Amino acid sequence: MGGDSFGLSSRYWEPPSERVAELLRSGVEMVLDHPELMYEAMDDASLAAASPAIAAEPGLAEAVRACVRANLTHWCVANLGAPGMPVAPNLSAENVNIARDVVRHGFDEMLVTNFHAGQNAAIRKWAQLAFFLSPDPYEVRELLDVVMGSVFAFIDDTLAGVFELIQRERRNLADVDHTERMETLNLLLGGAPISAGRAGERLRYELDRHHLAAVVWNDSYPTDPEPLELAVNALVQAAGSTPPLTIVPSPSTLWVWLPVDQLPPLAEVRRSLAGTAGVRMAIGSVGAGMSGFRRAHLDAVAAQRLMRRLPSGERLATYDEVEVVALATGGDEERAREFVTRTLGNLMSADADLRETLRVYLHEGSNTAQTARSLFTHRNTIVHRLDRARGLLPRPLEQRPLQVALALEIIRVVGVAGG
Repeated sequence: MGGDSFGLSSRYWEPPSERVAELLRSGVEMVLDHPELMYEAMDDASLAAASPAIAAEPGLAEAVRACVRANLTHWCVANLGAPGMPVAPNLSAENVNIARDVVRHGFDEMLVTNFHAGQNAAIRKWAQLAFFLSPDPYEVRELLDVVMGSVFAFIDDTLAGVFELIQRERRNLADVDHTERMETLNLLLGGAPISAGRAGERLRYELDRHHLAAVVWNDSYPTDPEPLELAVNALVQAAGSTPPLTIVPSPSTLWVWLPVDQLPPLAEVRRSLAGTAGVRMAIGSVGAGMSGFRRAHLDAVAAQRLMRRLPSGERLATYDEVEVVALATGGDEERAREFVTRTLGNLMSADADLRETLRVYLHEGSNTAQTARSLFTHRNTIVHRLDRARGLLPRPLEQRPLQVALALEIIRVVGVAGG
């Protein structure tokens, strides 16, 4: 990591030629005017290189995305004013937030991997852009030398600054053992050979019993933690449980395990969620011992992932209600076919346009106008198709919107049903 604390890289810096400075400024202007030229490639590269913890936590993935984009913008703005000259490290709010998330997760390699993956993607895009800016191979070579030297030094200096922020965050962290608990949890979820006694001691939670897991989150990032905690309390009260194990993987999410052997009644929990703005809950299965602890959580994460693809009105779902996800990704095809047939009735064998229109309609939050825009179809045609589709369902759509949406998604994704 080059450079002094929060400072610029200390090596000698030779200014670019006037022509290359002009080319660099032109390229930066193009990127700032059309940031999508870089964003998508950098997002994909950073998230592809990310740890499984990011894949399981959409809020954390969004934080990584915001961080990568903020770094690109910071570097571009600096080169717009002084092309090819040293760029001060970016210690904006996005990098401060990611430093806090690294502390909460207990591992630093994630940050280095994501920064370098985004850096490499940006360099590849600049290589394409350079040949667009100039047909002269000598100018292109000098431009790329300047860009690569500048980007590498900037990322090194920014990482050095962020790691100093990480150290400060660790010193100031109120829950000093959170990192140890997160590391233990990562071992458990990854199936590492750790004893139940040792893991339970580090988590301060007994593992040799039954567990019910839940993921409670807000789609905003970051968010006020109080509504999330109120939702957890509602679940604990419904279960009549002793205090749960609660882990904070990101500012917008809580992972929860309750020591209970059955799913509690959820009517009061649903009412509690209705009074908390934006808070949603995915409840996994009940399992026993360390393997049950892990499976319960993975089921809750699977339910959460599916809920994010369904209409926004769904505030709570259990894994039992959405278990079809496992079937849709390679489980029991016969049971999946039975579920689709039972849920869709005559719609299953009807015109594919009717099913697709209803699927998009549910995906768009039952918004007819938005459905028409998404399908590039006149609104009157959409209304007509929806009326026909409703008439083919065995039960009113309003009674089973989640099940209908799941059945339609199975057909779209894996083609369980014909038509």
